[in-house]
Amino acid sequence: MSDFYYNDGGRVESGRRGIAGDCAVRAMAIALELDYDACYKEIAQANKDNGRAKSVRHGVMKDVYGAVLKRHGWVWHSAPKFKGVKARAEDMPDGVVIARQARHFVAVIDGAVHDIWNCSHKMVYGYWAKV
Repeated sequence: MSDFYYNDGGRVESGRRGIAGDCAVRAMAIALELDYDACYKEIAQANKDNGRAKSVRHGVMKDVYGAVLKRHGWVWHSAPKFKGVKARAEDMPDGVVIARQARHFVAVIDGAVHDIWNCSHKMVYGYWAKV
């Protein structure tokens, strides 16, 4: 199992409270080293521009998120393939990536999960990395 580091991406510092489905914002703020509020606003606007609510409190679709990350120079990669074993966070390449898991996005830095909960046990479908 990979290492885990608690990191809310600046959510509490931004004054937000309570529970929210904002994993996309956290992952982007952590991986791109950007302000939480700036990430929230950018993703919320992209959500709205795609006919969805101008919010990320209930998650964001992969296509919307991918378009936002692409504007920042990040590209999608399929997860590594292993015979009989599913890829996990620890299998991600060295450096900083944003992994897509079932109903979750997470920043992974040198194989270690950076998030508010340890999701390292979850399968990774693929990841975005800076070009």
